[in-house]
Amino acid sequence: MGRPKGARICALLATASVAAVACLLPAQAQEAGLRGAVSETQVRDALMWRKRPAVQPAAAAQDQNQDTYQPASPGAIPDQPAGETADIFSEPPNANPASASTYALPPTTARQRAEAARRRLAAGAAARPSQQGGLDAPAEPDGEVTTGSVRQGTVDSDLAPTSGSEARRQAAIEGRYVPRDDYPFAAPGIRVGTFVLRPSLEQGVTATSNADSSANGRSAVLSETALRLNAVSDWARHSATIDAYGTFRKSVSGQELEEATGGIDGRLELELMDGFRAIGTLGYNVRPESATSPVVIEDTVSQPLRRTLDGSLGLEKDVGKLRLAVTGEATNERFDDAELSGGGTLSQEDRNSTLYAGRLRAGYEVSPALIPFGEVEFGRRVYDLRFDTAGFERSSNRVGARAGVEIDMGEKFGGEVSAGWIAEDFDDDRLDTISAATLAADLRWSPIRGTIVSLTGTTVVEGSTTPGQSGSVLYSGRLAVERQMRANLTGFAAVGTGWRDYAGSDDRELTLTAEAGLTWWLNRYAGLTGRLRHESLDSTLAGRDSRTNSVFVGLRVQR
Repeated sequence: MGRPKGARICALLATASVAAVACLLPAQAQEAGLRGAVSETQVRDALMWRKRPAVQPAAAAQDQNQDTYQPASPGAIPDQPAGETADIFSEPPNANPASASTYALPPTTARQRAEAARRRLAAGAAARPSQQGGLDAPAEPDGEVTTGSVRQGTVDSDLAPTSGSEARRQAAIEGRYVPRDDYPFAAPGIRVGTFVLRPSLEQGVTATSNADSSANGRSAVLSETALRLNAVSDWARHSATIDAYGTFRKSVSGQELEEATGGIDGRLELELMDGFRAIGTLGYNVRPESATSPVVIEDTVSQPLRRTLDGSLGLEKDVGKLRLAVTGEATNERFDDAELSGGGTLSQEDRNSTLYAGRLRAGYEVSPALIPFGEVEFGRRVYDLRFDTAGFERSSNRVGARAGVEIDMGEKFGGEVSAGWIAEDFDDDRLDTISAATLAADLRWSPIRGTIVSLTGTTVVEGSTTPGQSGSVLYSGRLAVERQMRANLTGFAAVGTGWRDYAGSDDRELTLTAEAGLTWWLNRYAGLTGRLRHESLDSTLAGRDSRTNSVFVGLRVQR
């Protein structure tokens, strides 16, 4: 059933009234938007065109607290003046009647913002430079509010110009600090597994006044080739080093000479448990016997080859400030037969021997830089032949002792020096015991950067094949200075001396040497080198004195 006709007529009249009211209201009220909440009572009173009846003050305050819109941020809209009644069809309190005709809602979409920007540009708005190097949004027309995004510069707008008067040098993308290389001409080396190899080859010409450094030697021009190899391990805990060399000399003119030398030496250090350290060495050398050897073989074509094989094994332990060490070593010397000038050979088998020795050492750390120590040595020299060609038993027992100090001041100063006494007692009672003082040194000092001063000294007991003679003691020393004059120019100078004392006689020999050299590096891999050398031998024995002067010029390459 439908509603009564009277009710339908009332509904139609209400609808028509609402439409009429909407047409009569000004347009800007809708554009300005509603302000606050609208209650049902206010809508009814507006539709019925009647004023709301007055209410009690308490009720009015309560209704205001419940129905009036309160913004979250204080001061977002101005307060309602006292005595005025809020009406949904009145102007909002923050509206500006003077600018109501120009007031527009801000663009809310990207398309609307773009359209507003085009209109402003069409109106002749000028653009101003941006602080970032691009363009800001054009200037706003008077009275128009814009809340859209501001135009930004392009991605590469902040890059410096690459040409023209304003161009400037740009830094590298991956720029980094390059540390200074203190040794720009040092060999870079070749990494092979866990070792770094540094090979070098030296080729040159030597002009000498005495080709074989003998008493009867003559001048000659020699072609000299030297090959060297150094290998150092790159291990975290242990260490190993290998040094190998080989030289070949051959006459180009003058006295005939052709000789070759070579050798290899290795050292291994192992850090064991409980603070023990093991040190092992092994070496092998082949060279012609020197003309200054105490054993003289007359009427030979050339000096016989001398082969030396030596090795040692030591164990060290630190107990508090006490330093303990024990070392065993063996040295085997063998001589090839000598070729006689009249034909045939002369056997040198009676000179072949092996020396076995053991050393005990104890030191005390006075300070980290100074460690005094004492050492005792016991050994046995055994010849391959029990009796030599003259019928003497030359095997002997060795005993020795020495005291010294170890020095460790870092890169500035380091090494050790010692002095003592040594004696060898032969199995044959007809041979006198060799007994002599010993000196040994191995020091390195760097007084200033780029300069190294080294001092080495040794004492060696030498055998003999002369009937009735026990042998001799040779003291040798060398002082050298190496200086890096420039990054690509190095020089060195050295002086050496040797003093030989023959046991059981008054015979003596003095050997003096001096040399100097320069190396000019063209780059890391090649350099020009030159050396000057002088050597002299003065002996109380007849026919032993000699003088030798030589000059070497060559090219050295390294890697």
